[in-house]
Amino acid sequence: MAEAESGKQALSVFPEFDPDMVLSDWMMSAMMGLDLCSALRTNPGGRYCYFILLTSKSDKNEVAQGLDAGSNDFVTKPVDPNELRARIAAGDRILSMHNELSEKNLVIKKTLDRLRAAYEKIDKDLKQARKIQDSPIPERSREFGKSRVSLLLKPSGHIGGDLVGVFSPGQNRLAFHSIDVSGHGITSAMMTARLGSYLSSAYFDQNIGIERQFRNFTALLPPAEVAKCLNQRLAADRGTDEYFTMVYATVDLSVSHVRMVQAGHPHPAVLRQSGRWNLLEKGVCQVGCSRMSIFDRLIFT
Repeated sequence: MAEAESGKQALSVFPEFDPDMVLSDWMMSAMMGLDLCSALRTNPGGRYCYFILLTSKSDKNEVAQGLDAGSNDFVTKPVDPNELRARIAAGDRILSMHNELSEKNLVIKKTLDRLRAAYEKIDKDLKQARKIQDSPIPERSREFGKSRVSLLLKPSGHIGGDLVGVFSPGQNRLAFHSIDVSGHGITSAMMTARLGSYLSSAYFDQNIGIERQFRNFTALLPPAEVAKCLNQRLAADRGTDEYFTMVYATVDLSVSHVRMVQAGHPHPAVLRQSGRWNLLEKGVCQVGCSRMSIFDRLIFT
């Protein structure tokens, strides 16, 4: 507890004592109690201070003026000791609740800071994971003679369970695929990375869609056989709850011949040079029994 003879002296010692509560007369020399209250509110500096004004004023406008200056309560003079004690006790309760709330807010702030730091780290890792997920797709568009394959992969988040790819083990022969793993996020992305390694465009010795024949010749396996092999490998992993859908196709450009397997995936569409289009709705089929024109477009989603 500290006492001051005037408002100016109170203001000068306030930073040193940093009181929880101030009891001040409204009418004082040099600095009015109202001015002292206003000065303390504009320069808080430390803890919240509960301010009680002693006044003989009872006019509503003057009371409103005191509240605007930042006063919390009023005690009318002449002061009744019991009333003053009760108002101080009420102020003490308010201060206790205020301090408790401040402590909880501090805990929340620290927790939010930790969560923000964790989120930023996760966000950074997910962005890096996105780069890794995109790495098996070195070429978004590739020319094969008069034909072109264009790939587009846009996960809804940083990473996802979608995968597209194309590979060519030799002239006029290529295979491409569109895969969608169930779910979203990290688990699905890890599964697509695994599936992508089975259909690598960089390491044909690891690609299950390619069969090495004789000494230097490679052949593309039938799409249905590739889908069956992928399914068997996934089913053999007991720690995997996810499943995937896919469209996988091989193309012989020398005869404009496409063979395709559709395993639970949305139907591909063929867009003709004339502008007509149709969906391919068979699970295993050969596209265009009379051959596909090199100007036709086969669209996977």
